[in-house]
Amino acid sequence: MDRPQSSERGPVVAIECVAGSSKAEEWGGNMLQTGDVVEEIKIGGSPAVHSPFKGGRSGVQKLLHSAFKRGDTSIDVRVQRCGGEAAELQACIVPHSPAGRRQYVLRSIRDPNYAVGFVDRMVSECVALQGSRSSRVVCALSTAKVQDGYVSYNWEKKMKEFLPVPNSSCFLSMLVLPKALDLVASRYDCLEDTLARANTWFFSSQASGVPIEFMDVQTEALLTKISGETASATVNSGSLSDLSNLANVSLYGFEDYHGVDIGVVRAVRLWYTPAAGELAVNIKLQEGDTKLGFAISRTEEGFIYISSVDDTDDEAASTRSGLRDIFRQARSAYKLLVISRVSNEKVLPWMVSSAGAIRCFDTISISQKLSLHRHALKPIRIHVLMWEQPSAYEFAEYQAAAPISLPLPPSTADAFETGFEKDTAGDVSFRFNEISLSNDWV
Repeated sequence: MDRPQSSERGPVVAIECVAGSSKAEEWGGNMLQTGDVVEEIKIGGSPAVHSPFKGGRSGVQKLLHSAFKRGDTSIDVRVQRCGGEAAELQACIVPHSPAGRRQYVLRSIRDPNYAVGFVDRMVSECVALQGSRSSRVVCALSTAKVQDGYVSYNWEKKMKEFLPVPNSSCFLSMLVLPKALDLVASRYDCLEDTLARANTWFFSSQASGVPIEFMDVQTEALLTKISGETASATVNSGSLSDLSNLANVSLYGFEDYHGVDIGVVRAVRLWYTPAAGELAVNIKLQEGDTKLGFAISRTEEGFIYISSVDDTDDEAASTRSGLRDIFRQARSAYKLLVISRVSNEKVLPWMVSSAGAIRCFDTISISQKLSLHRHALKPIRIHVLMWEQPSAYEFAEYQAAAPISLPLPPSTADAFETGFEKDTAGDVSFRFNEISLSNDWV
C-alpha cells in the first residue's frame, strides 16, 4: 500500500471524525475520514498553509483560534490518502468546548451535522486506519444510536387552526369511581363492578337516544391517604401471589419514603364519541324576542337535551336558526338532540361518584345563562351531538351566522321550584332534585 508522499517521516496532522453526517456520504470517498493526512489548510483569503505544520496539532489549533478571533471562519482542507487519492472539505471553524478552551473543530458547510478535528498521528497509524475502513464501518454501525431531542411547536396557532372549538378538545369521557362499601369510603367494590357500571351507563345512554359511540375504556389511578385496617390490608403485598390478587381490586396501597400509607383507587374512564360529530348551531337574537322557542331537559345519565320546540311560532329564534328542523330530524331518527356545549363550554356529564351520583350540569343554571344572553341581545352558539352527517346544504345553513347565543326569558328561573341535596360522596359531588315542570322552556 502506498503511503502519503508528504508524510513519510515522523508524526503528521490527521483527521479525526468528531460528529457523524446525517447522509450516507460520510463513508464515501468525498467526505474526510478518520486517518486522512492533512496536506493543506486555507483559511478565508489568507495564503494556504502546507504540511508539515509547525507545532503539529497545537500549531493548527493556534491558526484556527486566530482566524476565529478575527471573524474569519471559512476554511478549506485538502487531505491525502494511501495510493495518492485526495479529498477536500469546505467547512467553517466552530469552538469545541468538550475538548477545552481554544479548541476548535470544522463543521461541514454541505452537512452541518458532520464535524472533524485534528490529531497528531504517526504515518503508520494513518495507513492502518485507512486500511481498516470496512471494519470501522461495521463498528460504527454496531454503535450507532438514533438520537432524540425537543423541537418547538406553535401550540396556540395549531389549537386555533385545527380544533373545531379553539382550545377545547373533541375527546369525550366519563370517569367512574368505584362504589364505596362504607360511609367513610375506606373499602370499595371490585374493579369488575366499576367496569360493569361504566358499561351500564353507556348502554343506558344509547338506549335513551343519546347519539354516542364507544371508543375505549381504561383504568385510572387516583391517589388517596389510607390508614388503619385499610392500610394493613392493602400495603403489605410483597409476593407475586399477593400481586396477582390485586388484579381485580379497586384499592391497593404502598408506603412512601416517609412511612405514610398511600392508597391507589382504580377508577374507570370510559371514552366515547358523537356518532357523527358535533354541529354548531348559531342563534341570532332580535329586538322583540320574548323567547327562544325550545325547552331543555336532562336524562338520567346526565345529558342535557332539547326536549321540545315551539312549532307554532315561525319567527322564534329556534326557527330562524334551523334548530326546529334539526329537532324534527332527531325525533324522526328516534334520537335525542343532546347539547354538548353552550358558548363553547362543555355541558356533558363527566364523573360518577363513589356513592353512585352522576356529576353533571343542571337545566336551571343553563336556562338562566341563556336568559341573560337574550336580555343582553348577546348571541350564543350551542353544539349538539349528531347521529348522522348533515348534508352540505344543512351544514351551510346552520353555520351561516357568526358565533351566536341562545338566551331565555327573565322569568324562566322563577317558574321552577328548585332544590339541592348534598350527596354522601363528599362535598365535591351533588345531586339536583327534579324540578316540578318536565321541561325548562327558554
